[in-house]
Order: sequence, then structure tokens, then C-alpha cells
Amino acid sequence: MHRRTIAPGALAAASLLLAIPASAATYSPGAPGIGDPYYPMYGNGGYDVSHYDLRLAYRPSTDELQGTATIQARATQDLSRFDLDFLLDVSEVRVNGARAAFTSSGEHELVVTPKNPLAKGTPVTVVVRYHGVPSTKSAYGFNTWHRTADGAVAADEPEAAWWWFPSNDHPRDKATYDVSVAVPDGTQALSNGTLQSTVSQRGWTRYNWRQDKPQATYLATLAIGRFDITTGTSEGGVPVINAYSRNLGANDGAARASVERTGELVDWLSGYFGPYPFSSAGGYVPATTTGYALETQTRVYYSPKQFAAGSNTSVVVHELAHQWYGDDVSLKGWKDIWLNEGFARYAQWLWSEHEGEGTTQELADYVYASHPADDAFWTVKPGDPGPENQFELPVYDRGALAIQALRNAVGDRAFFAVLKGWPKQHAYGNASVADFEKYAEKVSGKRLGTLFDTWLFQPSKPAAPAARAAAVAPAVAVRMAVRGGRAPGATFRRISPGAGTTRTQTLLQR
Repeated sequence: MHRRTIAPGALAAASLLLAIPASAATYSPGAPGIGDPYYPMYGNGGYDVSHYDLRLAYRPSTDELQGTATIQARATQDLSRFDLDFLLDVSEVRVNGARAAFTSSGEHELVVTPKNPLAKGTPVTVVVRYHGVPSTKSAYGFNTWHRTADGAVAADEPEAAWWWFPSNDHPRDKATYDVSVAVPDGTQALSNGTLQSTVSQRGWTRYNWRQDKPQATYLATLAIGRFDITTGTSEGGVPVINAYSRNLGANDGAARASVERTGELVDWLSGYFGPYPFSSAGGYVPATTTGYALETQTRVYYSPKQFAAGSNTSVVVHELAHQWYGDDVSLKGWKDIWLNEGFARYAQWLWSEHEGEGTTQELADYVYASHPADDAFWTVKPGDPGPENQFELPVYDRGALAIQALRNAVGDRAFFAVLKGWPKQHAYGNASVADFEKYAEKVSGKRLGTLFDTWLFQPSKPAAPAARAAAVAPAVAVRMAVRGGRAPGATFRRISPGAGTTRTQTLLQR
């Protein structure tokens, strides 16, 4: 044991230290992940974002992106430092006006140490100046920035933001957005929400977009290129903005024949899910080579491959259904993906019924009969599929089977009350599968634990529902084969961070 003799002057200093509130000594770093077991390093702890203001400039010829991100947030703990999810090169960071120290860490972490620690509850303004060539950046062995002949697209799931703006990249931290993008004259820039203004000077045009409702980071999109843009208003009063690359080739006609029905389909879906929750709707079809569509909020991303076989209103229905189930009400954790994909698939079944191409029950019977008991299809649990199966077919089709089982159990009146009431109950927020089960029980007045467990959480084929024939008319089987949700040859590979496995995805819709 060592004893220290404290001088009288030091005693006075020690007394002053004792007078400092205990909380001042408890400042600690925010966690480098938000706490999602599927993706442990996605998102961050210690703060909550309310708004992103992104001021960007992009050169299509070189793929160079320059940006200044101003992030409005609030500290949720006494914070000594915090992380942002980001990959590009950073030149300066300021926190509440003062220069902050910063460094990179791990695969995609930008670690920021403010000049002064941040007390819990403190409003925080973070300014990040950055630049880089997004197509040269990768994390976990992949890149989600899609270059095209005339620009680029940011649209992917569960991550896309890292390649174009610093963020708290998890659906649990939703925020509003202002996205301002300068591009060379003759090129257009698209993003979410509504176009507030355009300004042209010195050979550049700046497009200013605003998303005024909370939005998850993976639902933020950026599309730069040469587009034919159409505008209109749905019969129900929803503004619609669609865009088509000028070099879609043979897919152009089918893409327009499908996406131009967006207004009609938004109004139709409103009859099931309630009023459309955002200020605009629409979609865009750039000349990318991916094989998927994505429900980027208000401005859906479609690959041209969606329309290689002809018009495809079914995929438009799927992605528009997500505007309620996935965008308006977002998942709490990535294991809750059934709340997104099961309901978007079921919306396709409702559309099939509407079009006279097979009722929801006929389609459910067909899917059920198509997979024997020993099929691996039944080993995936839609209610918690694991990151390696998160976007695989059972989450979609077995997920939709669970919804049909719920409908049969509670009856149409309660079922459609649940479909419409759920987006209103959790508007612009987040929810889990458990939350949905409780809500369905409340609305229906029935205990549904066994039903949800059987269809969502058991790795085996449920017993055939009573009085339901497994056989389906051949015509229905043919229609399902055409519109079942897989795109032959549209395979891409992704490493699943934190899971240590390779994920191969072939789904047409997400």
C-alpha cells in the first residue's frame, strides 16, 4: 500500500472536484452498434437523430462525390464520443460549432470525439465534410453503390447510406431529410419526398428534395442520371413522380406500363391499409443490372430486370405496400422482417384476387402444397429467420401463409380492421412481431399465440388447415410460377456482418 500526502492547496482543489456533479464523471463513449443481434455493428448508441441535411455535388464521369452533412440529434447518454456509419473520406467534423477529432474504425465506423463532452438530453449539431469515389469503397466484402452509364444509384438493404452520407444506420433511428444535389446540366438527381426547387448556374443544376416524414436510413435513396420524368396526381390526391432512364432499351415500354399505374395502385392499397402516409409517391427505373426492387420511401427503386418478361404491376403493388408496412411502420430489429415482407407479399395476393388471377386462399393453398414437409422451405422461421435467411423466399411466401392463417382464424371483419389499424397505431414509428401479435389479439378478441408460433416460429410444416384442399387449378399454378417472386439469373452475393455466413439472394422483390 502506498500513502500519499496531500498538500493544503491540493485539498482545496480536491474540494472543488467533489463539488462537480457526479454525472460529469460518467461521460462514456456511445456504443459502436445500436444493439441489433443480426448486425451488431450497424447503427450506433448514445444519440438519436431527428434530421439529416445533405448538400452534395456529384460528377457522373468520375464518380466523385463531395458532401456536407449536417445532422441534428440529441444525446441519449452522457457522451464522451460517438460513432457514425460511413465509408468516404472525411476532411472535417464539427460538433456544436467546434472542431472535433475523428478517426475511422473497423469496417464502416467514423469515430467522433467532440471538443466538449455532451450531457444527456443535449441538442447536438454535427457537421461532416467529406469526399470520395463511392464505387471504390467496400465493407464486409461488398459495395452497394450502383454506377450506371450516366450516373449512379444508392438503393440497397439492409445498408446503403454508408456510401453517400454519414448516419446512424438502423431503422430504429428514423429522421426527416433535406437532400440537395448538384449535378452537371443535362443530368438529373432524384431522392425521396418532394422536389422543393431547382437552381442552375455555371453549368450545374442543383435539385433540392425534402422528406418531411420520419424515414429509416436504408430507405433514403439517391439516383443520378438522365431520366424521363413524369408527374401527376392520383385520383385520391397523392402527387406521383416517376422516372425512367433514357437507355432502358427493350424494357422501357413494360417499365412504364407498370410504374405509371402507381397512382391507381396507391389509391387501391389505401382501401386496405388506410390513407397514404407520405407527401408523394412514385418510382424510378435506372439502367442498373441488379435483380431486385426496393421500397425506398416515396420513390421506389426498380431494376429493369423487373420488366424483362413484360409488364409487372405485381412488383409495383409489393413495393407500394411497403410504404405502409416497412416505411410508415418500420421494424424495431432486423429479425422483424416478416412485418415488411410477409405483408407486401400478401398485398400481391390481394391484387391477384382483384385481377381475377387467383384468390388469396387459392394462392395460399398452392404455396402450401408446393413445399413437401421435408422441404428446407419450412425450416426458415419468418418471425426470426436469421440474417442468412432474411431475404429468402420463406420469409415472403411462408410469411404470407401466416397472414392468410390469421385471416381464417379471426374472420374478415377483424382481419381487415387489423390491416388498416396497424399503420395508424404505429404511424411513423417502429414495431416488432410481438407488438403485432398483441395488436391482432386486441382487435380480434382472440388468443393468437399458438397460431403465430406455428406459422412464424416453428421450423416445420404446419398441419394442413381444416377443410382446405391442397390442390389448385392448373391455371393458378401457372400464374404463381410467373409471378411467384424469383428472378432467374438475378443472383448477387453478400457477406452477412456478424453472422459469419455468405448470403445469396435471388428474390425479385424486397
